[in-house]
Amino acid sequence: MTIRQPARGYRAAIDPVLLAAAVPANAGQTVLEAGTGVGTAALCLAARVEGIRIVGLEIDAVTAEMARRNVALNGREAAITIASGDILAPPADLRGRSFELVMSNPPFHPAATPPSPDAAKALATREGSSVADWLGACLRRLLPGGRLVLIQRADRLTELFAGLAGRAGEIEIVPLWPKAGRPAKRVIVRCRKGAKGADRLAPGLVLHDGDGKYTAAAEAILRDGADLDSVLQQG
Repeated sequence: MTIRQPARGYRAAIDPVLLAAAVPANAGQTVLEAGTGVGTAALCLAARVEGIRIVGLEIDAVTAEMARRNVALNGREAAITIASGDILAPPADLRGRSFELVMSNPPFHPAATPPSPDAAKALATREGSSVADWLGACLRRLLPGGRLVLIQRADRLTELFAGLAGRAGEIEIVPLWPKAGRPAKRVIVRCRKGAKGADRLAPGLVLHDGDGKYTAAAEAILRDGADLDSVLQQG
């Protein structure tokens, strides 16, 4: 898979790859990505699950056009459509649609955080709305019982739980530890719209060995395209 992205400003790293690996999708299902960026997560998911249909929604027009070019570059036009717009006020053709899954790598930094001097990076990383508003917008695009999958900062879990209360259940938290014994900086959050089941703290993923290299489990996802659940089951 080949990804082209800006030389400066916001650049995709491993977060969208880990997000795609966490989406429990099957062939024939429909997925919306809220904030697709240059299309990294959508392309990773399409490469892993044949027959899936993904809509990537991106607020920045220049970035959306780059995502379209990446989709074409990888020959995934049949699987992925890139739409320009805001998940908080989606374009008309999306407002009437519901999806079986929604995935998102939302802005990590609260609105009070000083913005990056790069406008595109600031738009991608700094919130323009509350966590609750973002979650509500994502959940509105889901079918009843549909799955929402996010990657977010671990220190924002309280806001995530508050935003999901009464809207989604069966919340699963998967910690992403930078190294064994270190606090998780990122978490995968998965939940089901309208569900009432128990929440769950899942086994986590250690990303780096003591020498700084990726662990075998992380490599299986980042290099080999494995899905998160199969990697966690292998221990």
